[in-house]
Amino acid sequence: MDIAVVGLGLIGGSLLRALAVAGHTVYGYDADPATRATARTAAAQAPTGQRWQVPGTLADTVRRPDGRAADLVAVAVPLPAVGGVFDALGGLGYAGLVTDVTSVKAPVRGLATKLDRFVGGHPMAGREVSGFGAAEPDLFHGCAWVLCLEPDTAMADWLATAALLTGLGARVVPATADEHDRAVAAISHVPHLVAAAVAALAGTDLLAATLAAGSFRDGTRVAASAPALTAAMCGGNAAFVREVLDLVVADLTAARAALDSADPIAALVPWLTPGANARRAWPPRGGDPVQVPVTAEVLLRIGRAGGWITAVDVDRREVTAVRPA
Repeated sequence: MDIAVVGLGLIGGSLLRALAVAGHTVYGYDADPATRATARTAAAQAPTGQRWQVPGTLADTVRRPDGRAADLVAVAVPLPAVGGVFDALGGLGYAGLVTDVTSVKAPVRGLATKLDRFVGGHPMAGREVSGFGAAEPDLFHGCAWVLCLEPDTAMADWLATAALLTGLGARVVPATADEHDRAVAAISHVPHLVAAAVAALAGTDLLAATLAAGSFRDGTRVAASAPALTAAMCGGNAAFVREVLDLVVADLTAARAALDSADPIAALVPWLTPGANARRAWPPRGGDPVQVPVTAEVLLRIGRAGGWITAVDVDRREVTAVRPA
């Protein structure tokens, strides 16, 4: 495929590299001139056959000198910039397929109504580092990549995007935008807030900072993420984040009450047990892969059961699906 990637941070830069390694024709663009220069230098140093182009304008990234448009545009900018990119694509007359990698899906779904063809996406592959310099072509190997399937999503576009992503080694998870946003509030957005609170508390105690080791490192890694990116992620999903955060606060309040009991050790054991069991059972182990004929209902049922797609046969409209054992 001929693909344009707009936004060359960690995710966009990794996607650019992964697509090039997979043999696709890839053009990348970033609004920051320094990032474009870094990406050009990296392209020149990449092996022959795994290189990409970095034009100086969005128009030249989306459309080739002979007038042909890219088959797919992948938008990899922070949530506050997504609307502007969509507007720019419309201004350029781009009518091809668009996907994105934004960590909140419902707001992007609303912005995408101005596009002719759109399949929302989100790779669960973020890290606390950012920028093109942190990009890796194998970032998506084995990662869960949500592809949104709404009532108005064209199945042909969804399958084409899913085929592309499984070709990069990702596990595609079908879900609606609202289902995605509710789930990631629990496993990504609220954990970012909790990590930030714990890290900030340790930052006020020099002795604690010196003693901090594995528990602190593993529990607060994402607190090092750029605050603006975390704020956009959590604020863009405010309704679900509020809901989950209230549940976590209530749970921690119960732990606080256990500490006030006559025997706090005994009282904490039942409070700790569900979390310990859940963490030990993660990640889910996949069952045997099965070939499944494609309908929207079947795909969403796979996602809701915690399953994923590992391969797509576009011509036969069939996917290889794996459900948790």
